[in-house]
Amino acid sequence: MARPQENTASSQPEGDTAPSAQTPPETGQPAAEQGDTPETTDVIEQALADFEAERAEMRDRLMRAFAELENTRKRAEKDRREAALYGGSKLARDLLPVHDSLARALAAADESTRAQAAGLVEGVELTMRELLNILERHGVQRVSPQPGELFDPHMHEAMFEAALPDFQPGQVIQVMAEGFRMHDQLLRPAKVGVCAKPG
Repeated sequence: MARPQENTASSQPEGDTAPSAQTPPETGQPAAEQGDTPETTDVIEQALADFEAERAEMRDRLMRAFAELENTRKRAEKDRREAALYGGSKLARDLLPVHDSLARALAAADESTRAQAAGLVEGVELTMRELLNILERHGVQRVSPQPGELFDPHMHEAMFEAALPDFQPGQVIQVMAEGFRMHDQLLRPAKVGVCAKPG
């Protein structure tokens, strides 16, 4: 009787497989996770420096824009106030010759003229008062120096100088035409004669 042929191959326990190749021993983390290389650190530091510089530049530009906006707002507010105060200065200045004509007409009316044309003279006086009231409502005031007052170069214009015994040098001796100002802006100086030093 023939014996069954024995299996000469070495048996392996179930579940065990022979490694097909030797695996290298563990050396720690992969290269990408082992830490930044010097080149990577330089790139990051340069990027941070660029970011800080750009942020500083943008902040500076923003602050300049805010300052310019505030300056523009202040200029607009100043222009608005000046327009409200002095917007009618050109019209007021153009009306001054009308005032001068009425003043000359009244100065030329003597007693006989007032007696013969009382209504006409009264009409001119009413027109003068109405003109002055309108000017005052718009902030226009008369500059009317009196003889004996000191000459003010900011408000007066010297038309002539003369030495008079009853006046001190620098005093107003005659008012030839009244001046006008709108608030603190001079529209026209008063035209005056000034006492000069004797000799």
